[in-house]
Order: sequence, then C-alpha cells, then structure tokens
Amino acid sequence: MRIFNKYQPLLIAKYVKTFFSGRLYIRGRGAFLYAKGMLVMPAHADERHRVTVQEINSLIGRLQEPQTA
Repeated sequence: MRIFNKYQPLLIAKYVKTFFSGRLYIRGRGAFLYAKGMLVMPAHADERHRVTVQEINSLIGRLQEPQTA
C-alpha cells in the first residue's frame, strides 16, 4: 500500500499505471483500490472519491495515448 501525503494527480496516475493493481491512500482523500491500471470506484463512494477517481483515470488515459512528435 502506497501512501501519498499530498494530492498530486499526475504522480498518482503514473504510479497506478506502472504498478497495475493494488491499494493506495491519499491524505485528505481516502483509500483507493486500483486494478488493470485504473482506479476502481468504491462501492459507497462520496463525491470526493468520485471526482478523484475520474480525474486520475482521465490522466491515465492521456498517458496511454501515443505521443506525437
């Protein structure tokens, strides 16, 4: 389990994409699960969890797009 003391979406997205599955905790946001390289929406998610999951997953999607030179 990785603990992020500060909410840095790009750093978290790179971490989730690299390690593919596991758990993480973001101080001030809560605990999250990730599988298949994406954050998983908790069953009883509040608004802060929803926004965080959507933001991180959209960044992961952008990281997976092919880079144009």
